Amino acid sequence: MKLYRIEKKGKVLPPAVFGLLVIYSLKHVSLFSGNRGLPELLSIIVVVCLHLKKRQMLLSIAGGTVCYMLLVQFVF
Repeated sequence: MKLYRIEKKGKVLPPAVFGLLVIYSLKHVSLFSGNRGLPELLSIIVVVCLHLKKRQMLLSIAGGTVCYMLLVQFVF
């Protein structure tokens, strides 16, 4: 019984952390002021595409973070 709970938490916890990261990252984004929100949107698209293609959460998070940092530093 106890092993079942641990396995269940192991399957539920990564998507929960992923959702928490999304909410925390986007809580102060204003979509209607200047070009703010565009780097975030593009990075979310990269994360979704990477996750659908590779199915590796760490790669998806890292890819989205790198994309966002490059966009903010060099484009916007």
